[in-house]
Amino acid sequence: ERLQQTSATTRDQNSQIKQISTDRATTPGGHYSQAVAFQGMIFVSGQLGFKPGTSDPVVGTIEEQTQNCLNNVKEILLASNSDLDHVLKVTIYVSDVAHWPEVNRVYAEFFPNHKPARAIVPCNLLHHGFNVEIEAIAASR
Repeated sequence: ERLQQTSATTRDQNSQIKQISTDRATTPGGHYSQAVAFQGMIFVSGQLGFKPGTSDPVVGTIEEQTQNCLNNVKEILLASNSDLDHVLKVTIYVSDVAHWPEVNRVYAEFFPNHKPARAIVPCNLLHHGFNVEIEAIAASR
């Protein structure tokens, strides 16, 4: 009986998980959702520097890539009943720490007063030749 009860609880929780999709951000290029909402939390998948709403890998400057990443995050959050002011945690993957001053400057423009928790993860060059990828966790409005 306990096993049946656990299965029912798991099924109920899974039915509360909502996949988020908007055409105002880059369409996923793999088997994942732009974001997933669960119990008032929004988990935004890593966003590369595609111009929002496109899937053409035009790699611009590190500033343009960062702006595009954050604009994609913003559009996904808006489609999720959230926004940048409700972001709790950001993870930024950057291909070279030498890019950090430019990435941080653009990031500060998107979060002028609100300062979410944040991690910076140095990594190799990212898919399609991008130098930055940004993921976020936010609360619903």
